[in-house]
Amino acid sequence: MIELHGVSVAFGDGAQLRWVLDDISVVLCEQRIGIIGANGSGKSSLARLLNGLLLPTSGTVSVDGFDTKRDGREVRRRVGFCFTDPDSQIIMPTVGEDVAFGLGRRGLSKAEIAARTADALEQVGLADRADHPAHLLSGGQKQLLALAAVLVTEPSILVLDEPTTLLDLRNSRAIAARIARLPQQVVLVTHDLDLLRTFDRALVVHDGRIHFDGSPSDAIAAYRAAIDADGAL
Repeated sequence: MIELHGVSVAFGDGAQLRWVLDDISVVLCEQRIGIIGANGSGKSSLARLLNGLLLPTSGTVSVDGFDTKRDGREVRRRVGFCFTDPDSQIIMPTVGEDVAFGLGRRGLSKAEIAARTADALEQVGLADRADHPAHLLSGGQKQLLALAAVLVTEPSILVLDEPTTLLDLRNSRAIAARIARLPQQVVLVTHDLDLLRTFDRALVVHDGRIHFDGSPSDAIAAYRAAIDADGAL
C-alpha cells in the first residue's frame, strides 16, 4: 500500500520557487492504477514520489509503512521504477549482464543470479537475447530489457513512467501485454488512454492536484473535459 498525506513538491527557491504538486493525499492499493494528465501537470513528479526518486517538500509518502524520507532503501526494495527512455537505465554491454547488474550487491551466488536473470528475461520475452548487445536492441526490446532489470530485483510494486511513449503501435501493444500479465501492483503513467481500459482505477493530475480519482472510463472523460476547459483542443 502506498500512502500520500498532504504532499506538496516545489522546485527552486526564493523568487524562483515553483510548486509542481499541491497538497495531495491519496491511498493507492488497487492492483492496476493509471495516472494521466497533460504535459507539465505534475504526473511524472507524482510517480517519482512513489519510490523516493523525488522527496516531498512537505507532507509524507510511505510504502507499506516505510517513509520515503527516512527509509529510502526499504522503499526502493519494494517499488521498482521504469523510465520513459530505457537508454537511461541500460548500463551494461549485453542483455543478460544488464539484468544481472541489479543483483550484484545482494550477496547471491552466481547460480542464483543466473537463475533469476534467466527468469526475468523469460517474463518479458527476451530469453533468447541474453548474449545480445543491449544497445543493438529495438526500441521495444530496450523497454522490455529495462522492465526485466527491474523485475529481477523482485519488487512488489512497479511504477512505469510512460513506457510506451517512444514506441510504435506494435511495440506499445507488446509492452501493454507484458504489463497485463505481471503479478505486481502496477502504477502506470501514460498518455495512451487505451492502456487503462482494463485497469482498476485512474487518477487525473491537473495543475499539480488530483483533479479526478475513479474508474478509468470516468477518469478519461474528466481528463478530456479538463483539457477542453483549458482550450487545448
